[in-house]
Amino acid sequence: MTRGIGWFDAFREVAPDWSVVLLGLVTQLGDVWFLGLLVGIVYWTDRSDRDEAAAIVGITLSGLSLITGLKAVFALPRPERVLVETGTLPELTRPLYEATATATGYGFPSGHALMSTVVYLSLAEYWSVSTRRRRYLGAGAIVTAVCLSRIGLGVHYLVDVVAGVGAGAALLLLTWPLLNRYPASRATIGFTLAVGLATVTLIVSRATPDAVLLFGASLGAFAGWQLALLARAREEGRGPIRSNRLLTARAIVAPLAVGVLVVITAYSGPVSLAFRSITLGAAAATFVAVPVISRSEQVRNRGRQAPSGSQ
Repeated sequence: MTRGIGWFDAFREVAPDWSVVLLGLVTQLGDVWFLGLLVGIVYWTDRSDRDEAAAIVGITLSGLSLITGLKAVFALPRPERVLVETGTLPELTRPLYEATATATGYGFPSGHALMSTVVYLSLAEYWSVSTRRRRYLGAGAIVTAVCLSRIGLGVHYLVDVVAGVGAGAALLLLTWPLLNRYPASRATIGFTLAVGLATVTLIVSRATPDAVLLFGASLGAFAGWQLALLARAREEGRGPIRSNRLLTARAIVAPLAVGVLVVITAYSGPVSLAFRSITLGAAAATFVAVPVISRSEQVRNRGRQAPSGSQ
């Protein structure tokens, strides 16, 4: 069965060689490194909407697990075609083309399409920058551009990117009502969903390296957020932990998640992979917890200094 529609050859005939460089740059807007950097910057810098930004981090991890699981289930190859041969490009542009416009692994659905849909539409929904209408117009334009770049470069069929957008949209349509119903727990729900999807992906993919690493990152981020919420509760004067059931639960769940991560990854593959997964989990926990904990300490320190400064 073919997923092609037959228009690529006509596009290749009219597309100039330099277009691969432009398409390669555009496609980076949907690459994991760029989306991760974007979401990370939003999370660390947007103090006023930290919980919403944390929810976006959780949704992003969920999307990564979803695409990893879907690719493992369908296991369909990429198109055997290229827009231009590398040898026809100027020597200076060849490394850029090879780094940005080539792809390996399974082709269905498109990971760039799915992740662009998940991240940019989540930012449009929850990030309070500009107006809602402009955010959605911008998100739609970027997702469309990324999808077209994947088709134009010849690394995906049209069906692949349509399926990727559809899967990403389905994830959001199932997730957003839950997040909006419990706005005070959006981030916790987002990270919990990430852990759930990572677990399913670990099973359906038979513990591929990517699935094991995502499992570690998701559990680590979940544990880090529980620690961040404990720090926030301390800042707000709630506690002690043992007298508050919710805080007690968070204090138990955070180390429990770490224990689960160590045990499951230890049985999921080589020791080196387990070590990488645990290390990634620790890094994710630190990444999520540090900005909240550091801000809580700053608030507490200002509170201690206020009485002496007013005398």
